[in-house]
Parts: sequence; C-alpha cells; structure tokens
Amino acid sequence: MIKVALVRCEDYEPARVGDAVRRQWELLGGIETFIKRGDTVLLKPNFIAPRSHRHSAAQTHPAVILETARLLKDYGARPFVADSPAWTTAAVCARVLGLTEPLRRLGVPIRQLNAPRLCRLAPGGPKVGISAAALDADVIVNLPKFKTHQQMVATFAVKNMFGCVSGKRKALWHFRKGNTAGGFAGLLVGVCQYLRPAVTIIDGIVAMHGQGPIRGPSKPLGCLIGGIDPIACEVVCSRLIGLEPDRLPILQAARQIGYGCSDPQRIEIIGDALPSTPCPGFELARPTPVKFSFVRVCRSIGRQLVLLAQDLKSGKGRAGDE
Repeated sequence: MIKVALVRCEDYEPARVGDAVRRQWELLGGIETFIKRGDTVLLKPNFIAPRSHRHSAAQTHPAVILETARLLKDYGARPFVADSPAWTTAAVCARVLGLTEPLRRLGVPIRQLNAPRLCRLAPGGPKVGISAAALDADVIVNLPKFKTHQQMVATFAVKNMFGCVSGKRKALWHFRKGNTAGGFAGLLVGVCQYLRPAVTIIDGIVAMHGQGPIRGPSKPLGCLIGGIDPIACEVVCSRLIGLEPDRLPILQAARQIGYGCSDPQRIEIIGDALPSTPCPGFELARPTPVKFSFVRVCRSIGRQLVLLAQDLKSGKGRAGDE
C-alpha cells in the first residue's frame, strides 16, 4: 500500500500550520527518513506570478513555505527556497508574499532556478534544460498549490516540478509538446520522475478553483496532502473534490509509463480521514489549448525580459539570493 498523509488545517495561522507540517513529516516516517543533517534541500513552492496570498490562491501560501523551512533548519538541514516563475522572478514573488524578511531571519536564501543543464528525461526522450540548483540539491521537497488548471484540468503535485525547467524554456515546451494534453502531460511526468522529489506536501488549506492556475477564485479545503509518491497524491486530491482521476492527463500519462501509483485500491490515507463527501461547489476551469503559438512564446519572452530588466534596475529582483 502506498501511503498518502491527510492533515486537517483550517487556516494559515502560523502555529497551526507549523503543527500540520510537523505532523505531515511524522506520518510519512520522520524527517530523518529523507534528509540528513547538513543536506542542502530545495524547497520548491509554486511561484507562478507575483500575486499576494491575501487576494489570490495562485501561489503556495507563505506560512506553508516558512514553517517547512523552519522545521528543516531546526533539524539541521540547509534549505533554500527557489523557483523559476512564469512571470518575473522568484525573489519578486517571494517579496509579494511577504517572505523575504522572515526567510532572511531564518538564514534561508531565495534563489532563481536558472543556469540550466540539458538532461535527457528517459532513454530516447527529450533533452530538457533543468536548473543546476535543482539538480545539485541533495534533496527536493515539493510544495505545490492545490489548483484547477485550464490546460491540465487540475494540478496537484506533478506539474510544480516543471518550475525547475529554467525561464522561458517552459513556454517553448508548450510550443513543442502542446499539440495534445497527453503529450504535454507526458513531459510533466518525465520532469517529475527525473527530479524525484523526496516528499510532496500540497497546500490545500485554501485552494483555487474555476479558471486556474492564476485567475480562479479561492476555495477553502482545510488540509495539507502529502506523500512520497506524487501520483498517489494526485489521486487523493482528485477524491477531495469529487474529480474522476482518469480525467487528469497527468495521471493518464503516468499510467502509460508505469510511474507512481494511480490505483485508488493501493493507496492508504493516513492521518485524518477523507471527508465523507467531496468539497461542494468546486468548479473546474473552462479548457484552453495547451499549445502556445510561436507569436505567444516570443511575446512572453519579451515581456519577461522587460520585467526582469525593471526588477534588476530597481535592485529588488536579483536573480540570485535575496
């Protein structure tokens, strides 16, 4: 049986989140099962765009990131927070979330997932530019946000690792692999499989539904979902909102290559019980094409370069540590 931990947490009050994060690790076997003291640990949140948590559930909530970092620092690991957002930089996203100063006080750097190295995802598979910071970390802890997605139906665990693909290479892969949802989902699964996050803890305390992954409204779910197998986590998240797992292109792609556990009969939920009924009123997004046009890719790259230049000029968006 593959274990997925479900921990109830009704809001983002720091002490409550800290207890929930600690319980997640305990249920999954303890930090020492996955991390050694002195290990460098990439905490990979979902920094998609500079949206404040007070107005949007687009990004992983700062309390989940901060309490995870605090727990790992207390244990003796060396965590750093990093991403390669679709818009602007990791430093700017972190600043909008109010994370810069708290992380600085903890001694936890914020980094941009840049400096890509070409990695072949599987024999005969594509070569993808993955950030050296992700590749060189001793351990990766995946901290995604529970969200609907216009192109992938919903994204819970797997797609967050796509942020380790540096910069606008992500948009180029939308162009190259976006002819079908299944083809793009296969790329997402390949990146996650290659990077092998040790633990995934999904921020489902407040989720996004409707037109995710950026513009949807918030929806309280009141839980953290965690596990070693990101595919099993996707199945449990689907059950929380009454979504048939077979509707998710990511689960279909994982099943085709035999990655992870997508069989609900082989998944054991530990911790708190799954609610007896799915979350009411959870709306899925209207689907949009996965493929980006070449014009859209160029426009996106140009916009990103302008934003980056503005950030660097102001001294607030350095691509390294902040």
